[in-house]
Parts: sequence; C-alpha cells; structure tokens
Amino acid sequence: MIEVRERMARRSSRSREAAHAGRYQTLAGPDPFAALRESLRVQAAEQQAQRQAERAKGQTEAQAREARRFEREMRDVTPLRIPTRAVPQATRPAPLPRQRQLDERAVLEASLSDEIDIERYLETDDALSYHRDGVGPDVPRRLRRGEWTVRAQLDLHGMRVDEARSALAEFLATARQREQRCLRIIHGKGLGSANKEPVLKGKVMRWLIQRADVLAFCQARPNDGGSGALVVLISLD
Repeated sequence: MIEVRERMARRSSRSREAAHAGRYQTLAGPDPFAALRESLRVQAAEQQAQRQAERAKGQTEAQAREARRFEREMRDVTPLRIPTRAVPQATRPAPLPRQRQLDERAVLEASLSDEIDIERYLETDDALSYHRDGVGPDVPRRLRRGEWTVRAQLDLHGMRVDEARSALAEFLATARQREQRCLRIIHGKGLGSANKEPVLKGKVMRWLIQRADVLAFCQARPNDGGSGALVVLISLD
C-alpha cells in the first residue's frame, strides 16, 4: 500500500512539473502583438511628418500671400527722394598770433617805467581814481559804483616786480582778446612786506597810466578788495 502511494505521489509531482514547464514555454515564446505595435509606431511617425509638412506649406503660402498683398498696396506709391545731406564742417578757430603777442608784450613791458610821476594824473579823491584824456570825469565814479561788471581778475600777491609787470601785460592782452572791458587787479595792501607798505600798488598804477588801452581805474569798493585792489576799464578798439 505504501509503495502504491509513493508511485502515485511521484506521478502527481511529474505532472505538476510538466504543466509548469509548459506554462513557462508559453510565456517566453514570440509576442503576438509586436508586429501590431511596430505598425502603429510607423503610422504615427508618418502622420506627424505629414502634419509638419502641411504646417510648413501653410506658413510659406501665408508669407507669399502677404508679399503679394504688400506689392498690390505699394503699387501706386512714389518713393521719396532722399535729399543729399550736407555734412557740417567744424569751424576751426583762428590761429592765435602767439609770437606777435609775445613781441607786443615784450615791448609793453620794456615801455612801462617805474619812475613816472603819477601824482599829476590821479584825482585828489579817496578812490585814487584816474581817467585818460578824452574820457569823462564821471567814468571813474561810475566804475566805482559798479556800473560795469567785473569780467576777469588778476591777483599779484607774492609776485616780484618783474613777474607782476609781465603778468599784468599778459592779463590785459588776454582781456582785450576776450572782449572783457572791466577788470579787477589785486595788488595787495602790503601787510606782508617788511615795512608794511604796499610795494606793488604804486607800480601797478604807474604801469596802467602808461597803457593806451586803459581808459580809467579807481580803488575798489571795500567789499571788492578796498585799498588792496583796483577796478580797471579798458578799451577794446
């Protein structure tokens, strides 16, 4: 009886193994849907390529229609004539006669004497004013009142006599060139000198009186330098 049971058990085990092997072979065999999937993929790719081609064709046709429409609208339009543009030429400033200025300044410096007597040229007022022959005596008073605006200023502080003479000649020449009529010249009050007297004050007055282009001068108002400065009116002719 035992042997019979064992034989039956072995047969049953072999039957299960055979069935299991058969199922495994069925699952591992060829995929019956592979061809269908490949066909669908190829068809989808072809459809996408066709859509892209149609889209590109539509864009090309739209551009062509727009170009034809533009040509029709512009058919009767007359093009504007582009005027010839004149290129402005930069105006070059006139060359400065530098050598002539240097020569004139040298002559003026040599002609400005420190020994001239200025007492007979100055007005006997508190402003130590001066006006050239032919210039009205009211000009220094108007000059002191500020009827002319000071356009340039020269400060002679700390200069030696020769330096101050050269600086004054160049300053007046430059002012004439720039058409600056009213000037202020600061000669100082002499507070820093050895004897506390203004060294350049009298010399500047002497130099100015000898200049043909100086029409008038006077002592500056207190708020413009007072006794340490002169206000000068020059001719531009």
